[in-house]
Amino acid sequence: MKKRNKVSAEFSMSSLTDIIFLLLIFFMLTSSAIQINVPLAESDSKTVAPTDIAVMITKDGVVKYNGRAARMSQIEGLVKKDVNAQKTDKDATLSIIAEVGVPWEEVNKLMTIASKLRLRAIIATQPRE
Repeated sequence: MKKRNKVSAEFSMSSLTDIIFLLLIFFMLTSSAIQINVPLAESDSKTVAPTDIAVMITKDGVVKYNGRAARMSQIEGLVKKDVNAQKTDKDATLSIIAEVGVPWEEVNKLMTIASKLRLRAIIATQPRE
């Protein structure tokens, strides 16, 4: 009697899914710990956009609302008050004037405010030299 020796071609996927799951957890934890600072781009454009509301941020953390000093926590209330007073909220534009080197998180806060209030947001950057 001959004994047949068949090699099984099956592969156990359970260990592979465990490894993939551990890698996923590792990358999720490390990606939230890493802070990426992306400097805002400089602009070649000479286009002038209509500005209803202007918010300026410097890399030193100074925030100005329509030329007046303000805190970032006050901006949403000030914008809401001005938009309600203008009655042209459909066409209102929030211009974000950001100096090169301003953290993207600060610009993102202003864009979120504009989105909540259904305003158009324009990011104005420092022109190239």
